[in-house]
Amino acid sequence: MTTPRGCSGAARVARRGLAAPPGVRRGPPPGVRRVPPPGVRRVPPPGVRRVPPPGVRRVPPPGVRRRPPPGDFRRPPGDFRRPHPGDRRRRPAPGGGGNKGIITPYGVHEGVFKHTSIKGDALVTKNMVPGESVYNEKRISVQNEDGTKVEYRVWNPFRSKLGAAILAGIDIIGIKPGARVLYLGAASGTSVSHVSDIVGPTGVVYAVEFSPRSGRDLVNMAKKRTNVIPIIEDARHPARYRMLVSVVDVIFTDVAQPDQARILGLNAKYFLKIGGCCLMSIKANCIDSTLPAEKVYELEVERMTAEQVKPKQRVTLEPFERDHACVVGGYRMPIKIQK
Repeated sequence: MTTPRGCSGAARVARRGLAAPPGVRRGPPPGVRRVPPPGVRRVPPPGVRRVPPPGVRRVPPPGVRRRPPPGDFRRPPGDFRRPHPGDRRRRPAPGGGGNKGIITPYGVHEGVFKHTSIKGDALVTKNMVPGESVYNEKRISVQNEDGTKVEYRVWNPFRSKLGAAILAGIDIIGIKPGARVLYLGAASGTSVSHVSDIVGPTGVVYAVEFSPRSGRDLVNMAKKRTNVIPIIEDARHPARYRMLVSVVDVIFTDVAQPDQARILGLNAKYFLKIGGCCLMSIKANCIDSTLPAEKVYELEVERMTAEQVKPKQRVTLEPFERDHACVVGGYRMPIKIQK
C-alpha cells in the first residue's frame, strides 16, 4: 500500500500498522541511547528541570558568567569593585590588619603584647619599622585615643623558639626596652626582628650567624633596623668578633650543637655581665638521639651549671616544637650573705 505524498510521518506509521498502542510510548531498544542530531538541543518537557548527575558539576561555557540567584550578593574571587549594600563581607586592610581588637601587655615581659580579637589571641610586638614585614607575618594597626596609629607584628611561635618559650610560660627572659642582647644562631632573622622590636631604638642586638646563605637574609633585614648588628662568624670562636660586641645583658643561644652549653659559657665569659641572663634553646635530637628528651634536658642543665650558669626555669616548647626545651639562668650570680 502506498502513502500519499501529503501524509505526515505518523500517518505513514499508522498505515503500515506499526503504531504503538494507546498510552504506550515507543522508545529505543534497551541499552541504546537516542542522541539528537548535531546542533539540535533537546528541550525537557514543560515543568521539568534537568539537573546534572550526582557528583557532576555544571560549568558554564567559556566567557559566560553565571548570574547569582535573586538576593545573593556574592562575588567571584578577585572582584574588588565597590561592595553591594547587601554584601556583609569585610575585606582586610592593606598589610593584613585592621584596627579591631585590644592590645594589652603580655604578662611580666616588657615590650611583648597580646592582641585580643574575635578571631583569637596572638602574641605581638610593636613594629620598629612600620609598613615592613620580615617573614610575611601579619601586621595589625591600632588607633590610639589621640588619633595616632601604632603598628604591631604578629609573633609566630611555630617559627621562633623564643616566642614559643614565652607562650609556654617562661617567666624571665631579660629582654626589655634598652637591653643589649647577644643572639647566637640568628639564622635569617625571624626571631631577631622581634627582639629588635622589644629592645627598641635605645637597645642593640648582636646577631651571630655562621651560614653565609642565612647571613645574607640577616644582613638585608638589618639594613632597615638600625639596632641590629649582623655578624657572620662561628659562635665557637668569640675572640674573632670580640672587637664588635660590647658587654651585654642577655645571651640567647639557638645553635643546635652537641656542645652548645660550652659555646654559651665561652661567649658569656667574653661578653655577659655578672648577673646577666642566659637563655638556651635545647633540641634533644641534635645533642643525643639515643636518649630520651627528658634525660637530655637534665644533662644540659648540669653542663650549664658547670659553666657558672645557675638554672632558674625550664619549659618545654610543646606543641610548637617537638623534643625542644628552653632553659633560663643567671651567670655568676652573686651569693647572698645571710646576717
